[in-house]
Amino acid sequence: MMSGHGLMWSSMYSPDKPRVKRRVEWRRIGALFLPYWRAQTTVLACIVVASLLGLIPGFVTARIIDVSIPQHDLRALGIDVALIVGSALAAAAIGVLQGYLNSVVGEGIMRDIRTRLVTHLHRMPIAFFTGTKTGEIMNRVSNDVDNIDNVVTGTITSIVTNVVTILTTLVAMFVWDWQLALISVAIVPLMVLPLGPVGRRMYEIRKRTREQRDQIESITQETLSISGITLIKSFARESYERSRFYDVGTKLMQLEIGLAMVGRWFIASVTAMVVVGPAVVWFGGGWMAIAGHLQVGVIVAFVAFIQGRLYGPAATLAGVQVQIVSALAVFERIFDYLDMETEAYDAPGAVDLPPVRGRIAFDRVSFGYDRTRTVLDNVSFVIEPGKIAAFVGPSGAGKTTITQLVPRFYDPREGVVSIDGHDLRTVTLESLRRGIGIVTQETYLFHDTIAGNLRYGKPDATDSELHAAASAANIHDFIASLPDGYDTIVGERGHKLSGGERQRLAIARVLLKDPRILILDEATSALDSENEAAIQAALETAMRGRTSLVIAHRLSTVQAADAIFVLENGRLVEQGRHAELLARGGLYARLYRTQFRDRPGDALTLPRESA
Repeated sequence: MMSGHGLMWSSMYSPDKPRVKRRVEWRRIGALFLPYWRAQTTVLACIVVASLLGLIPGFVTARIIDVSIPQHDLRALGIDVALIVGSALAAAAIGVLQGYLNSVVGEGIMRDIRTRLVTHLHRMPIAFFTGTKTGEIMNRVSNDVDNIDNVVTGTITSIVTNVVTILTTLVAMFVWDWQLALISVAIVPLMVLPLGPVGRRMYEIRKRTREQRDQIESITQETLSISGITLIKSFARESYERSRFYDVGTKLMQLEIGLAMVGRWFIASVTAMVVVGPAVVWFGGGWMAIAGHLQVGVIVAFVAFIQGRLYGPAATLAGVQVQIVSALAVFERIFDYLDMETEAYDAPGAVDLPPVRGRIAFDRVSFGYDRTRTVLDNVSFVIEPGKIAAFVGPSGAGKTTITQLVPRFYDPREGVVSIDGHDLRTVTLESLRRGIGIVTQETYLFHDTIAGNLRYGKPDATDSELHAAASAANIHDFIASLPDGYDTIVGERGHKLSGGERQRLAIARVLLKDPRILILDEATSALDSENEAAIQAALETAMRGRTSLVIAHRLSTVQAADAIFVLENGRLVEQGRHAELLARGGLYARLYRTQFRDRPGDALTLPRESA
């Protein structure tokens, strides 16, 4: 069974627990290219044809020097020049087609990686996001994917191009003159030998660099958000944050310098070999020419070949190999996220939840976010359809945890949570959450229009449905008074609106969704009296006819609930109506008297049929 998933996810994604990483498999990277095999095949054909065309200028140059010019044959010279120009133009045209196809393949792969990564993250459990910094997540989705852009958009093609170029060139050189060809390739091993140690060193530094960038992204995300910058300014901590960012930036700078210097020494040695190689060929070829065994045109052609088609591609391959080894560290980080276990999305054989009536039952449910502490201990209760249930108790008693088990943000460690008699682990998550609406204290709005935020719960909602939901939530008149009405942009996280306005929009969004089960987690806390009254009036409409789970520290808001469940240290210690619980003189009565010692209660007006 999956009864331990809540516990498992929490321990798996603990911020203090290192994640197990696996080295990247080349076959896995190669699989990214499979959907684009037709375009890749065409690119390969272009590479082969262009490489063969590139051999023509060398051969023709040798003939010009050794035949056409010495024989004063102007016609042959014209043909030779025409061949050089024609081959160059044909290669250029093929290069344009190849470049286009490279872009199609590369950008398609980048799109696929981003989509897979974001889709996978959307399926991660809540515990992952509570245990991982937002900046780290953003860095993997954005910067890490960007850092492999060059590899998937050009590097693979560059490898094939240079390999084909080198092979065709070597064949041509050995067919032409095997002795001079041996002299030409003698220098190549010196260009390849440093690849192993340099690549390994760059791989390790790149891994540490990406981890340091995670730190920078996290600090940036935290300190430049609306909430973060407000906190910094209110505590006058600008100097501290500057120092913290500077220290992390300095560590990144040192790593980047180390990475640059490792590559610099390697590139310098390869560049030296590119100059030394032709000098050796000139000496060996010149000695053979003086001895009468070789013509000057052949030497010139060989030097042109090894500079443009042997040493140059070999040096490029060496540099590309280092880039790929370095990029593997980034691939590893991306695949590390893709390999994480997602939310227990649907059990084998899971079925859609039938139309919800709204009967919620907890049967001996126990739960903990980790193995060290139990948050709920053997909790059992039943909420009948259409009734209002309030959960009260001290902070940390387990109230919010109960509301997170109902939509299956977590699974219980023991026991069963059911709706209308269906164990939640046997139904599909989509059908379950389709029938549940949630309004929390911290309302989240997208940087979009009011209409766009409202339609998030029902994309096909008509304007009249929007207006009806907004009216029921006591927010329509306010929206209508705005210059742009429902087309008003609410700003980042809705900060252009007041807390009460955001909360009423959240209620309207839930009303538009029209769920049978409604969860209200501190929906009216931290609001002034006027806004609280408006929210309570909206909630009265929202709860009518729905099974409602209400969490409130203000006991005045739960007095008229059909059932009040009192929690303490994860256990259900009392349950009943307001008057019954007061008469018992237990924990509820003590909490109530503490809150209203100096003033009478002002109970929330709830739907009459629920009172």
